[in-house]
Amino acid sequence: MDPKAIAFMKLVGIMDDLREKCPWDKKQTIHSLRKLTIEETYELVDAIIDDDYKGIKEEVGDLFLHLLFYSKIGTEKGEFTLEEALDHISKKLINRHPHIYGNVEAKTDEDVKRNWEQIKLAEGKKSVLEGVPNSLPAMIKAVRLQEKTATVGFEWDDIKDVWKKVLEEKTELEEAVENSSQAEIEEEFGDLLFALINYARFLDVDPEAALEKINKKFKYRFEYIESNATKDLADMSLEEMDQLWNECKKGTKTSS
Repeated sequence: MDPKAIAFMKLVGIMDDLREKCPWDKKQTIHSLRKLTIEETYELVDAIIDDDYKGIKEEVGDLFLHLLFYSKIGTEKGEFTLEEALDHISKKLINRHPHIYGNVEAKTDEDVKRNWEQIKLAEGKKSVLEGVPNSLPAMIKAVRLQEKTATVGFEWDDIKDVWKKVLEEKTELEEAVENSSQAEIEEEFGDLLFALINYARFLDVDPEAALEKINKKFKYRFEYIESNATKDLADMSLEEMDQLWNECKKGTKTSS
């Protein structure tokens, strides 16, 4: 038997044992698992951002266990089996890759994405935006909305036009700050963020990953300030803290 199949069936057997014999595992429902699955997903995302393949390996295994957990519960309730879930995704992938399993030609990844969305509509989807989860983080959702509408031609032709849109939204935000209500400021700020996310997409930059890297950099530098401050932060001036910030940024440490 294929080693991958052996490893997979071993995990399936362990899941069966845990569900039958472990008090904690027996107690879990799809709802109690939900928040844990989200946590595991973000742990995988952290490992990906850090290019930590050891961490990725571990988190992929954790997510596999969660998927088997949901399938086990689905089987217990008579809703679906693991085999049905696997057969469903296999059939969907075959149907949505006619350039591999049929006679359709797709020379680029953009051709593949366009074909994918057209097939989904033919399957009965009412909108190209159907399938974008409402619970996605707002930044990731914005990217997915933009990617999906692009597959049907709702897309800028030139990246220069995208940047012009960013500048236009920036101006509108500045005008709102000067003259408008808080609700209008919030709306214009949202428009600017959406335009910037679109520009990031044209630059082939993942805005979520880019922002998270900046978050980590900010955290590291501020913790450097905390570790190297000679007095309480509340007693330090901004200039004193900024000196330590720049010291960390340059990778140098002044003598005290």
